[in-house]
This record gives sequence, C-alpha cells and structure tokens, in this order.
Amino acid sequence: MTAVLPAAPAATGVGVRCCELELSGVDGLASVVPARGEPRMRVLVRLHGEPLGYLTRPAGTTVDELVATAWRAFGPAALDHLAVEGAEPAVGERPAPAGAACPNRVAEDELVSVVVCTRDRAGQLGAALDRLAALTYPRLEIVIVDNAPSDDSTERLVTARSTRDSRLRYVREPRPGLSAARNRGLIAARGTYVAYTDDDVSVDPGWVHGLVRGFATRPDVACVTGLVCTASIGNASEAYFDARNSGWSGRVTARLFDRDTDGGPLYPYSAGIFGTGANVAFHRERTLAIGGFDEALGAGSPTRGGEDLDAFVRVLRAGHAIAYQPAAVVWHHHRADPGSLLRQMYGYGTGLTAYLTKLVLTRDTRHDLLRRVPAGLLRLARIRADTHRRLDGVSAPRAALRREFAGYLAGPLLYLRARRSGSIR
Repeated sequence: MTAVLPAAPAATGVGVRCCELELSGVDGLASVVPARGEPRMRVLVRLHGEPLGYLTRPAGTTVDELVATAWRAFGPAALDHLAVEGAEPAVGERPAPAGAACPNRVAEDELVSVVVCTRDRAGQLGAALDRLAALTYPRLEIVIVDNAPSDDSTERLVTARSTRDSRLRYVREPRPGLSAARNRGLIAARGTYVAYTDDDVSVDPGWVHGLVRGFATRPDVACVTGLVCTASIGNASEAYFDARNSGWSGRVTARLFDRDTDGGPLYPYSAGIFGTGANVAFHRERTLAIGGFDEALGAGSPTRGGEDLDAFVRVLRAGHAIAYQPAAVVWHHHRADPGSLLRQMYGYGTGLTAYLTKLVLTRDTRHDLLRRVPAGLLRLARIRADTHRRLDGVSAPRAALRREFAGYLAGPLLYLRARRSGSIR
C-alpha cells in the first residue's frame, strides 16, 4: 500500500490524551496511560493493526464520531488495505476483523529475540515487562540485559517473572553503557532477528509481527524500525519532547532505505530519518558481521548517545537495506520533568555530534560528510522555529534548546575522550 497519509498533528497545548482506535471490530479507545481529564485527545487510527493516521479531537468525542471522521480522513488507505484482503468495503462502518490475506499478517517461522537493556530501574521495568508479556508473536524470547547494576533488584524481578513466563531470560553486562549492553544482548540472543526497545517504552502486542513484516520487505533488509508514539502529554516537558521529536510518531507510511535512496542533501547521515533505537530490530548475523554497536557511543558512555545513528549508517554502507514499518508500534513515555528533559536534550546534542565526529575521523566517510556541512547547518538553524511551531503557543521549558546546542559543542571532545578510554568500532 502506498497511500500518502497525514503526519501526526502537533501538540497544541498541554493536556492531550494519547490513545488509539482499531477501526475494525467493536472495541473502543485504548491507551497505555489512563485518561486524566485532558481536554483533547490524539487518536492513532489503525486498521487490522496497520496505522492509518492520527485524529485530534476534543475529549468526549464518541467512538461513532471518530469512526465517521476516520473514514473521511483515511478512507482511501482503508479501502486499499481491505482490497488486498479481498474484503467487501463498508465505507463509514467498522470493518470485520482481519482475514487470512491481511497485509499485516506475517510468517511466524523465525525466532525473534527481544532485548531490553536496563540499569537500576526495576520499578519502571515492571510495567515494560507487563507489556512484553502480552506480545502475540509465538516464536519469541525476551532477554533482559542488566547493565552494571548497583544491586540485584532487576535480577530478582526478572527471575520472579520468569517462573510465570518461560520466554524471559536474565543477562548481566558488567561494563556500563548502552552499547555494551546492546552488544551483550546481541551475543546472548538466539533469534534470527534481535529487536531492541527501552525500559521506558510500552510495546504494542503486535509489535514483533510488524518488525518481521519489515524484514520480509526485501531479502537484503538487515534493520527494521517502527512507529514510536507518544504515550502521554500532560505537562510542558512532555509537550516539548513530543514537538521536538515529532518524526518519531508522525510517519505512518512504510519506507525502504538503501545506498541508492534519494533521502535529501544530508542522506544518509541525518538524525531521525531511519527511526530510533527505542524501536529497532536487526538481523543478528549481519549485525555481528559489521561489529555490533560502537561502545564509544550511547547512553552510559561519555557521549550519551548516537549509537543507533552510527549503526544505521554502517548497515547501509555494508550494502544492506533498512525498512521503516509503522505497523511495528511502541508507545514512548517522555521525560516528564524539566531536569530530566534538559539532561535528555543535552545527551541528544552530544550523541549527534559525537557520531558525526566519528564519521569525520573515518576516511571512507570524511569527504562525503564534509560536503554536506552547509545543508546540515541550515537544518540546525531551523530546529528552534520548527519545534516552537509544533508547540503552537505552549511555553517551551527554559534552556531546552540551549542545552541541546551545548551538547553539540561538547560532543566531539567527548567522543575523543571515549575513544581514548575504551574500545571503539
């Protein structure tokens, strides 16, 4: 299906319930964060699990009204989906459940390893495990990588849960850093595909099916990313994060990337074009062959980020493809207080320029990247205006953008420090 669908609407004010509506069947609205009296709601409309687009409506809008509005907004895409199934269209009504020919159905032959890297957040991890337990893909293992823990709380939690869910497995990685933990999970995994998500993410029950669908796009796909929806917008910090990272949740059309893709003047080095490490899967053997994740990059290292950007580029440079498949849905719980937001934005800045510094120091990418510098500077200049436009009147937390730009300045030095202090790839 190639229908062009609208992107997620901007956050217009604070107090937006983020939820979803499955167009087929008889169910009502669902959300990972319960309604808290928000005046408006942002509804992800799906058909047989496949995202069609978003509606923003006042709280209290009935399901029948949402269904009627969804047909007006996304009717062509819904009819395309139903035509593939051979289903009789019922414009304006709720379609029947998915049939055998549904494009969102996939072969379930390959074992998939889901890896969650965590550090000293057992309280938060419990909710993530609840969602992982509801995954519907049948051939699945769930590997929890405990990264340089200060106590045994995560181990005790996973061990207790594993008595009820045999798919769960606990692994410890003593070296701090997200990349070290991701590499440990990659080595420990037994699946053909290794799917990564974070402990601040709630996965959709059909998440793994969406990832596997992405790998089936073409034989050379070695990486699949998916849709990262905002779980809640309840304050200015969450609204800012949502606006700053709208590319995570706004794309509901599948896309394939390879070395020949026309992705704009910054391709393939621009941040966010492929997706994010909060919702990504890799072909295990192909990822091991390119060296896994660079341990000088990523949260927990001096650079604080950039390991997913680096991995995406190395996948493409190895001759593989990346598939973006929005049917692989997760819900991200954004930074809910100003301090956490400022630390996150600083880390985004350091991670981006650390990753770019690596490219400059690499002979094969140096010239190609440097000739794109003018376009990159122009894009940075637009960040502030674009973010504030999406906020549409909501006051951005003070210093958020300034902290991100401070990170840009610090990133190169931090990468050089990380190179000197440990291993690089």
